[in-house]
Amino acid sequence: MLSDNKKAPRLMISPTLDSLRIFLHLLAAAVWVGGQIVLGGLVPKLRKSHPEALTTTAQAFARIAWPAFAVLVITGFWNIFDTDITALDTSYQVTLGIKIILVAIGAIATVAHSASPDKRVKAIGGAIGLLSSLVIFYLGILLSSAV
Repeated sequence: MLSDNKKAPRLMISPTLDSLRIFLHLLAAAVWVGGQIVLGGLVPKLRKSHPEALTTTAQAFARIAWPAFAVLVITGFWNIFDTDITALDTSYQVTLGIKIILVAIGAIATVAHSASPDKRVKAIGGAIGLLSSLVIFYLGILLSSAV
């Protein structure tokens, strides 16, 4: 028997709602950002060897990526509401504001990329969407290290 002063050792850290929220946010970010990177590598090859497969590939990715984006937005708001940002340094609030602005810019750019028939709009929208996603990912790391 253990005395009242000693606790039994835990075998592992207990899961929490916070850990689930962060897991879902990171998983969705991996799908959204990682998928863009993978497609960026595949599209030039597909364009040359199987141009007819581009539309089907893009539609298949969209069926997975847009729900992941929705999970990112939902868990992102959940992160904000779960953090007392008023108690944190102004630099945290500014970084969060920049991240939110980039989320809007990235979403608009990605929608333009997906919806436009113009190759220039597709290229610029895709580039802005990926670049903003990478910066957003990094800003999330900065924010998590400041809490």
